[in-house]
Amino acid sequence: MSSTVTLFFSLLVAIVALTVVATRLRLPYVILLVLGGLALGFVPGLPDVKLDPELVLFLFLPPLIYSSAWLTSWREFRANLRPILLLSVGLVLATTTVVAVVAHGLIGLPWPVAFVLGALVSPTDAVAASATAKNLGLPRSIVTVIEAESMVNDATGLVVYRFAVAAVVSGSFSLAQASLQFVLVSAGGLIIGLLVGWPLAWLHRHLDNAPLEIAITLLTPFAAYLLAEAIGVSGVLAVMAAGLYLSRQSSRFFSSNTRLQADAVWNVLVFLLNGFLFLLIGLQLHSILGTVASRTPLVLIGDALILCLTVIGVRIAWVIIFDFLSPLLRGRLRSGESLPHLRNVVILAWMGMRGGLSLAAALALPLTIMGGSQFPERDLVIFLTFCVILATLVGQGLSLTPLIKLLRLREDGSREREHSLAHLAAAHAAQDRLTELAEEEWVPEEDLTRLRSKYEDKIEALTTRKDDNGVTDERDGDRPVARRRLHQELLKAERNAIIHLRDQGRIDDEVLRQVERELDLEEQRFQADL
Repeated sequence: MSSTVTLFFSLLVAIVALTVVATRLRLPYVILLVLGGLALGFVPGLPDVKLDPELVLFLFLPPLIYSSAWLTSWREFRANLRPILLLSVGLVLATTTVVAVVAHGLIGLPWPVAFVLGALVSPTDAVAASATAKNLGLPRSIVTVIEAESMVNDATGLVVYRFAVAAVVSGSFSLAQASLQFVLVSAGGLIIGLLVGWPLAWLHRHLDNAPLEIAITLLTPFAAYLLAEAIGVSGVLAVMAAGLYLSRQSSRFFSSNTRLQADAVWNVLVFLLNGFLFLLIGLQLHSILGTVASRTPLVLIGDALILCLTVIGVRIAWVIIFDFLSPLLRGRLRSGESLPHLRNVVILAWMGMRGGLSLAAALALPLTIMGGSQFPERDLVIFLTFCVILATLVGQGLSLTPLIKLLRLREDGSREREHSLAHLAAAHAAQDRLTELAEEEWVPEEDLTRLRSKYEDKIEALTTRKDDNGVTDERDGDRPVARRRLHQELLKAERNAIIHLRDQGRIDDEVLRQVERELDLEEQRFQADL
């Protein structure tokens, strides 16, 4: 067996083992994976595993961004667009600038290199944010802002990074040209994403082959990313736009079988990609320390501490100013509303994890600049970037759970209410469709009676807030074709009803997916019983 295969399976075993431990300790598993990677990197005899920047940018990033976009609620995204843009654009530019000033004034980096460092550590990581925010019981608005901010600011940070690196390499920089290029790159990425998503939605509507459709979903993020990058626009925004659009349309073209299988495939894929990415991040410390071994340790620690405090402090100040003080000064915060809002602000200010994108971009810095001389302070920039990743991902990540408990922050219950609303609307729609189908000759009378009773019981249970997911159909061999057709008609009515609620903005996309999954499972159970 080759060393590469052995290494792959060793990392896979480490991912599974560390995730089991993280589950037992009730910690975000990505944090334990990074810590595990740090420890493994210093085990004698293990090969030096280096993270290829191209691997992160072209293999890990597209599917992970696509998955985050797919699971993002468009309603919540649109409702929170202002804070998302303030964080993903405004905060990235502010962090880049402040870090550059601090890195030049206190650490002694040349101005162009200081801006490169600022661009590297300014964007939060979509993968880290999504993986850490899950299952923490946060209000949905906070989770939406955190995940959407991370997706959009990946694009912002990469654009700023490219211009900063170009300034170091060429020795020149134009603010006007950079601003125009930023707008073009961002808008172009969104357009490419929609141009990729629209024909794929049409293709899905004309297919009824689960393995083929799932294969298409696996190819979609790479198609959007590579096409956008080839044209010179933002691949991250292209993937995000394609994911948001196709997720919005998926209820209209995926069959229940395809939807259930695709969910299972993507859940495993995202878990493995996250696992390998964060374990590899941890494994980089050993080799990174080797590049700065000639420097004074106390100076390195001091520089890293200054930078980490700056990055964390800028985010806290920005969020407090724009998400708390600004509405307060405008008189928009009503009496009794300030305390829960302040809790949200504290969590939002503390959720500034950096991850694989920052490290990949740092490792991708060119070795030389124009004239053949070495890239100034390249090793120090990589080391400081890694320190920020550790401080924000591990330090802030480990403190999130106790902080949430301290603030007594929890979900607001709106998702459960919308869940009940969706089930109730679906049951009423099925009842109405049942009344229409009662006039059809092919409908068995005994099934009409049984299904009427089923939906009456379901509506009564939902109305009285009882937990009832419907009555399982009894096995009945009479007229199976008619029974299957009748059941499909009712499920179609239920699905159309919840899609209509989503389109009206009365429930969000996550509630739609939850209820849709329950209907899919009901359909699969019914078909298995025939």
